[in-house]
Formats: sequence, structure tokens, C-alpha cells
Amino acid sequence: MHELSIVEALLNQCEEEAKKHKASLIDEIYIKIGRLSGVEVDLFTNTFETFKQNSALCEKSKLFVEVAELKISCKCGFEGILRENIFFCPKCEGKDLKIIEGEDLYLMKLCMS
Repeated sequence: MHELSIVEALLNQCEEEAKKHKASLIDEIYIKIGRLSGVEVDLFTNTFETFKQNSALCEKSKLFVEVAELKISCKCGFEGILRENIFFCPKCEGKDLKIIEGEDLYLMKLCMS
């Protein structure tokens, strides 16, 4: 369950940002989880809800999760979303794809008070 270590890292990052900005509370946390990141959104959310209680700055935070689709580009010029995990270009059926988005987890925004 690597979601636990990711949640711990997220909470630490949020606390550091809050301290930098002299905030006393983090109200909202916005993240983007890529479809191929390997992070299970439901498990991540449940883990966050459990472990935010250990953080004085995050204990009342609301978590907002956006799932990033898998965006690719191909040498043929196609750039777009792959709806399924079938790694062929929908235009030319080529296999030489570059993943633009959808593999990572990002902290997008913090709302602090």
C-alpha cells in the first residue's frame, strides 16, 4: 500500500507550504492523479481522511481529486487522449508514443487561512 507513503509526503508538503505562508489552517487541498500513476483514488482518499487527523494544519482539510486522463502524442502528429490502456496511436496505429500527461500525482492548489 504505497498510498500511505504518498499521503504522508503530501501532508508534509502541505504543512511546509502552510508554515512558509504563515497559515494556521489548510482548508482545501487540490490534487491531480494520473490514470497511470499507480495510485488507487479511493484508497488514497480513504488514507488521506484517516491520516489528516495527525496533522494540526490539515485535520479539517477537504481533499479534491481530479483524475488526469492519459494524454499522448505520436510522430504522425496525433495528440490526444487514450481512453483505454491500448498503446497504439488511434490515427496511424504506431507504437512510438510519448506520454504527455497521466502518469503522475500533482499538488495543484492549497487554500489556507
